[in-house]
Amino acid sequence: MAEYKGILVCGELADGKLASITTELLGCGRKLADELKEELSCLLASDAVSAAAKEAIAFGADKVYAVEHPTLKEYQADSYTQVVEKVVKDISPRVILIGQTSVGRDMAPRLAFRLGTSVTTDCLNLSVDPATKLLVQTRPVYGGNAQAVFTSQLMPQMVTVRAKTMSPLERDASRKGEVIPTEVDIDTSKVRTKILETVKEEAVGIKLEDAPVIVSGGRGMGGPQPFQTVLKELADLLHGAVGASRPPADNGWVPEHLHIGLTGKIVAPDIYIAIAISGASQHTAGCSGSKHIIAINKDPEANIFREAEFGVVGKYEEVVPAFTSKLKELLAG
Repeated sequence: MAEYKGILVCGELADGKLASITTELLGCGRKLADELKEELSCLLASDAVSAAAKEAIAFGADKVYAVEHPTLKEYQADSYTQVVEKVVKDISPRVILIGQTSVGRDMAPRLAFRLGTSVTTDCLNLSVDPATKLLVQTRPVYGGNAQAVFTSQLMPQMVTVRAKTMSPLERDASRKGEVIPTEVDIDTSKVRTKILETVKEEAVGIKLEDAPVIVSGGRGMGGPQPFQTVLKELADLLHGAVGASRPPADNGWVPEHLHIGLTGKIVAPDIYIAIAISGASQHTAGCSGSKHIIAINKDPEANIFREAEFGVVGKYEEVVPAFTSKLKELLAG
């Protein structure tokens, strides 16, 4: 039986550079590895990863397994899962950390099945039980209205981690580590899909996932115009971004990439302002990781007020312009 030891981060790249979720996972993994007195490794797979591998060391990795192959330029479930499975079986990590991203949500259950282990998804907090050395995993349940704590006896212990819930380390270019070029024979006969075209989101300004402040609107906005005027003006003042619940996206009032919720983007800004959003669990699951939630709704019984730290009962047409005007005064002064 293999001895499971160490932490492995399954890294993601964005335009050839470490994605922010990867630096967050490395920060979390470094803390866990130090508690266990074990190594932190990172797996990077793409057509070229040498520069990103050095960055992974600067952000805390002891070892980086660098897998380069032309077919790995873009994520494809069948090929990526083969790569991760091979590396995991070679090094037998105690814990595998994966981002709760579109890639992670797709790959993690496939990998868990292949490894004969479990996976706890959308974790908000991780720690080590000092007595058992098992990973203590905290995740939201009941639409974000409660949190549950899990441990698993199965090895390796695998989790996906919500973005913005873990803090990256300060980048340290002097940190020492080892980059290990790793070859994996990808069985192309098992690759059942082919990427024909990649269409990038045409985001203007701050990306929703990176925005410190998000001003989000719901069905109660009544149409597309308020998103482009009332909400955008407030978001710009706060150096933030505009988001939306599912109905505005379904109705075509906003682009789909602004949809926040269980089936859209998962965000965790410093401040989340929910305007004319009822607060369905599908939506709150996408924003419950926010540090502060402010709700504005004309219905005093709206569920969103249960999630909010601060709330204003009133019509957005009256509340938001008044708030924006006062904010302009404060900023000017």
